[in-house]
Amino acid sequence: MRTAFARTILLAAVLGGLILTPAQAEIRILASPGGQVGPFLDLFERVRASGERVVIDGPCLSACTLVLSMVPSDRICVTRRAILGFHGARSIDPRGRLNAEPEASELVLEAYPSAVRGWIRRRGGLTSRLLLLRGRELAAIYPSCR
Repeated sequence: MRTAFARTILLAAVLGGLILTPAQAEIRILASPGGQVGPFLDLFERVRASGERVVIDGPCLSACTLVLSMVPSDRICVTRRAILGFHGARSIDPRGRLNAEPEASELVLEAYPSAVRGWIRRRGGLTSRLLLLRGRELAAIYPSCR
């Protein structure tokens, strides 16, 4: 169990801006630009299973926002510095070109909690444009960390 937990901590560090605060048994997201979906899904599945609380304390962009789909909302809180950044799913072809993946975008959108999904839809849905949820709008969806 300790080894798996240590791997989770290491993976969090590799994903950028995610740290564990042992005394408080929480995962703190300080700054994550996102990245490949697979490692984030693996990490957040471990976090969900661990019972740890997630503190979003800075930018959580792109694949990082999958935390909202995987960890129960009652175990997520946000600080004044929290920013969630959403965009449509995309893939990279063999020539290095980005391609929109509308079906994957719809699956991701449906996995978000309803309040987040509604906020995204009111802003035109998941497209190539980055949508930033922060401040009062974010605080209306997730509680402030204590």
